[in-house]
Amino acid sequence: MGLTAALVDIPSESHHEQQITDLVEQALRALSGLEVHRVGNVVVASTDRGHAERVVLAGHLDTVPSAGNLPHRIVDGWMWGLGTVDMKGGVAVLLRMARLASQAAQDLRRDITCVLYDCEEVAAEFNGLHRLVQTQPELLSADLAILLEPTESLVEAGCQGTLRAVVEIPGVRAHSARSWLGVNAIHATTDVLNRLGAYQARQPFVDGLQYREGLSAVGISGGVAGNVIPDSCAVTVNYRFAPDRSPEQATDHVREVFAGYAVRIDDVAPGARPGADQPLVREFIDACGQPARAKLGWTDVARFTALGIPALNFGPGNPGLAHASDERVEIEQIRQCESVLRRWLTRAN
Repeated sequence: MGLTAALVDIPSESHHEQQITDLVEQALRALSGLEVHRVGNVVVASTDRGHAERVVLAGHLDTVPSAGNLPHRIVDGWMWGLGTVDMKGGVAVLLRMARLASQAAQDLRRDITCVLYDCEEVAAEFNGLHRLVQTQPELLSADLAILLEPTESLVEAGCQGTLRAVVEIPGVRAHSARSWLGVNAIHATTDVLNRLGAYQARQPFVDGLQYREGLSAVGISGGVAGNVIPDSCAVTVNYRFAPDRSPEQATDHVREVFAGYAVRIDDVAPGARPGADQPLVREFIDACGQPARAKLGWTDVARFTALGIPALNFGPGNPGLAHASDERVEIEQIRQCESVLRRWLTRAN
């Protein structure tokens, strides 16, 4: 587990990945049989053995800010520390697969492309994989992509879409001493909140996997001064929608829920269908020995799906521990992920 520990102990908060990217690039260039490209703080390393299939293994190098949980420590089979779950345990597995491709070229059943990128934990405009999709998508060409996000070593297929909207509530401003002369926009949020409280979220099956949607208030803003009846208020909502809905359909749905109000869409990202009907996807799920489950969050698998590449989430660590001050990964899960990928990528299976 020395590789995981070394990665964890390199600080790499979003926008500060230069050091870890330099070291990863250096390590990959030292391996034979890999063609290595660097685009900013994104490193792409690929084999070209002429196999009929190519698989992308992808992972981000950045972490959220430290919660006083560096350097790593190991206790009773668990590695504790910033990024152990999200997602340096997965990055370590990815780098081990790159070394495997270099050392066991004759046993490799599929060509692989390793993609390590920056700024996943911040706004999409900074995301290194997003930039690569926009500028050099040919580097990502593949028959399947596996994103080594934490999934407890189970396959989580596809992902849900996400939409953030602002529901604007109007009022009439007045002096609070004569409140009856105004219309209090903050009081009027009651109707919006009641609609959210009564909302029945869909739980649709998509390609055989069940997703669970959610529509939630995540922020509220309003008020002018301590003696003024506010003439405006805004409720920010987040809609997590199943991948059988497009961003356009999700937008229409949110506007329908809040009919009668002005709704401003601030951000929307499509989901990704599981692709469980794809032969290579099914083969990998079978190799894991456990049924796939639906990914209820949003991940970068959606970027691969948008390129026409089926994609899965598969990596060590409990996602419920990501970003926590007690973030930790079970070392056995790292070994398990590596074992599954080793068997599936080589003739060892």
